[in-house]
Amino acid sequence: MTYENLNIAFNNGIALVTITREKALNALNTQTMLELQHFFSTDAYNHEGLKGVILTGAGEKAFVAGADISEFTSLKKEGGAALAQRGADLVFNKIENCPKPVVAAVNGFSLGGGCELAMACHFRVASENAKFGQPEVNLGLIPGYGGTQRLTQLIGKGKCMELMMTGDMIGAEEAKALGLVNHVVPVADLMAKTKDILQKIQTKAPLAITHIINLVNQAAKCDPKGFDNEIDAFGDCFDSEDKVEGTAAFLEKRKPVFKGK
Repeated sequence: MTYENLNIAFNNGIALVTITREKALNALNTQTMLELQHFFSTDAYNHEGLKGVILTGAGEKAFVAGADISEFTSLKKEGGAALAQRGADLVFNKIENCPKPVVAAVNGFSLGGGCELAMACHFRVASENAKFGQPEVNLGLIPGYGGTQRLTQLIGKGKCMELMMTGDMIGAEEAKALGLVNHVVPVADLMAKTKDILQKIQTKAPLAITHIINLVNQAAKCDPKGFDNEIDAFGDCFDSEDKVEGTAAFLEKRKPVFKGK
């Protein structure tokens, strides 16, 4: 697929995925969603040398300022529900369930569908100028890409209720205090900090990382089988070459060399 609204740069096992609709504040239109779907259905899952993904927006003004509202105006109930279902199935859930870590590097506005896109990532690093919010209520709408669920999981019911019912934005430091983002850094340091974290994760056992992603996602959704699934996954790790290498390296007081097998 030829990407019109995404720039994909591979370097040292990391794919830097940049939404390039800077003049539109990187708003999620149909073409951008199709391109995100393609990347997260192909390279993100299947690229053998890929160890992690950074998702960001072009420029310093916006990560993603929301969905392209002009595409909503003619939709009725069935069209709106279909739009949300396609987004969930083909983009947001694909990101959340990606077997490799996906980190949002949030620069500037992360609103509506943009906030939902960031929340679908496994965690978030924000620049000091980042702003988060779910202002759909101002349009007579609600979040439709998992926002009511993921924001509640991340910051709790009470604050989620307030933010969604008022449509208010919060800054990066408040987002960190609430648990929406993991780190807040100066704008100039955003990419370096995000890459540092992913490079550290790259030194860990890939199969274990994938299990962690799956199990933590289950815990966030209060899956009643989560504890049993953890036991099964723990057992699976014992059959891996990575476990043999990791334990041997520990006993031999050296750094492990994991192969994801």
